[in-house]
Amino acid sequence: MTEVPRVAVVIPAYNEQETVGDVVRVALQLTPEVIVVSDGSGDRTAEEARAAGAQVIDQRENTGKGPALYAGLQAAQAPWIVLLDADLVGLTITHLDALVKPVLGGELDMAIGVFSDGRFMTDFGNRMTPHLSGQRAARRAWLLSVPRLAQERWPEPAITYALKNDRVKWGYVELPRLSQVMKEEKRGFWKGVKYRTRMYLDLLTFRRRRKRQDVAD
Repeated sequence: MTEVPRVAVVIPAYNEQETVGDVVRVALQLTPEVIVVSDGSGDRTAEEARAAGAQVIDQRENTGKGPALYAGLQAAQAPWIVLLDADLVGLTITHLDALVKPVLGGELDMAIGVFSDGRFMTDFGNRMTPHLSGQRAARRAWLLSVPRLAQERWPEPAITYALKNDRVKWGYVELPRLSQVMKEEKRGFWKGVKYRTRMYLDLLTFRRRRKRQDVAD
């Protein structure tokens, strides 16, 4: 009987063929259970992730990071989860060890990674809105219990709300010399700005959607 790993890595990805393979290869140094959810990608994201050694869930439609994340959590077996963005640059096993250590050791219920000493713009953006970081470690069961996780295109506000509501013990972990490819670099400047604007509008309206749902319930 195969032993279930203690930690699984879940990586939601949308059109990240250039970077997802490198992220997967580093994640495999932490655990054999690495799951990439290709969220309706139109490029070779799924193929590159599979070639690098990940278990791949290839979703036909682009439904958003929240549903993709939820699909990965459902597929995982390990009790602890590390969440990673697929567009990271400079990821090392040292970063993953730093992220998961305080959670496995019982110091935190959720560790949230923030960039430092990397690229100016990604460091700046990550420090301005650290609660939106995609680099996290937590219990799988708790993540699956987060309300609206599977419905939110961007799941970070739902997770933040649940952290405060459940009084979960959480903290930030610095991830030095780690960065990510900016949306303006991936999609071109104006398309990237448009995509970023839509993302922030969606993030800012989370509270309104949650209140409507509370009233409906």
